[in-house]
Amino acid sequence: MQRTALITGATSGIGQATAKAFADLGYRLILHGRRQERLDELKESLPVEVYTMNFDVRYREDVEEAFSRLPAEWQDIDILLNNAGNAHGLGPVQDNDPDDWDAMIDGNVKGILYVSKAVMPGMIARRSGHILNLSSVAGKQTYPNGTVYCASKAAVESISEGMRLDLNPYGIKVTNIAPGAVETEFSLVRFKGDDKRAASVYQGFTPLSAQDIAETIAFIVTRPAHMVIADILLFPTAQASAMLLKRE
Repeated sequence: MQRTALITGATSGIGQATAKAFADLGYRLILHGRRQERLDELKESLPVEVYTMNFDVRYREDVEEAFSRLPAEWQDIDILLNNAGNAHGLGPVQDNDPDDWDAMIDGNVKGILYVSKAVMPGMIARRSGHILNLSSVAGKQTYPNGTVYCASKAAVESISEGMRLDLNPYGIKVTNIAPGAVETEFSLVRFKGDDKRAASVYQGFTPLSAQDIAETIAFIVTRPAHMVIADILLFPTAQASAMLLKRE
């Protein structure tokens, strides 16, 4: 039977690369994003059935309304990749903009909960499914000037562990994925469009690519039914911790 996968934040970076990797596996795809034109372009480029969803994961009413309109033929979701998230700003917590706090907590924490809440009942009824939550090394190691972002990703780690415990009786797999330095739009968003500052993050070493993470995710979801990769931390070779990078 053909599997159906839902990816949030599919319009760029890891989400977009994973959509392509899942298409290579022959999965039907539900692709979520806030930029409909990018969703349309991605849909046209993929050789599988695609349904697109446009909403902001930060707003529970929007999530609920979007899923209430999901056609019956798309409601049996086998795989959920909670990829949507963000980092806003980098600086001492005492100097942070509270609007940035809201964006990170609402997107990285509440967003995962809202979308998962919409998908879990079907998985529970079928007693099968796989939820993958995109965390970060920042969820395992707090670093200076990243207090709230790190806290939001630490919450993802706890949510993944809690989901694994709560959903265990129903045979649902839960995976926590924690990448280190990956070159995507992440730093561009964090530095609010400052191209030069964003580019400097990846200078002097070879970072991971979105495709590297997507290939890993494809490996994880294709393990046999009796096996789950519960928690995985991914670094480029040059990275040894959240802050330690060997730069040339």
